[in-house]
Amino acid sequence: MVRPLGPELERALAAVAAGQCLVYPTETLYALGGDGTSAAVAGAVCALKGRDPAKPLPLVICGPEQLPLVTPRPAPEVLRLGAAFWPGPLSVLVRAAPGLPGAMHDARGLTSVRVTSHPVAAALCRLSGRPLVATSANLSGRPATARLEELDPALTARVACVVGLGPAPAGGAPSTVVEPLGGAALVVHRLGAVGLEALRRAGFDPRPAA
Repeated sequence: MVRPLGPELERALAAVAAGQCLVYPTETLYALGGDGTSAAVAGAVCALKGRDPAKPLPLVICGPEQLPLVTPRPAPEVLRLGAAFWPGPLSVLVRAAPGLPGAMHDARGLTSVRVTSHPVAAALCRLSGRPLVATSANLSGRPATARLEELDPALTARVACVVGLGPAPAGGAPSTVVEPLGGAALVVHRLGAVGLEALRRAGFDPRPAA
């Protein structure tokens, strides 16, 4: 027997399908996002946050089976990173799939993706069949939050819905962002919830960004 979805999740999925923006929990912080394959959603997210549209937006997916939506033929080191740290707060820079909106990748054609470990975020990705934009739910220059009551009303008033389903995000550091260079070498673009020692224990050689 298929269990019915709750009304809050139904509203969130309807917002994703309609190309609207929403706020939802991830394993680290509350995120602002929507359909990660939509250029219109990317533009709306940047406008809502006051974020520089030239700064690529990160994506989350529900599992490795959604990687083809984000990147063609992931490199072996990407799969190794995924096996070691996904689902969880490690974002990996990968070659963007053809057709992925320009706002999702940098000038080199790289986009940031992680498999989320939060059950609500994962359900939204799985049931919508889309990657989700997952930038922190705050106006640019203001703090991100893991607490529902601390979300900025100036932001939440302008989205289609705020998903308050638990568990709450863990808070603390955001995801760590790495770029595989081939073999064990990694460039760490942002050090966050996954530390350098954890990367080394998994057999990688993390290096600071230039």
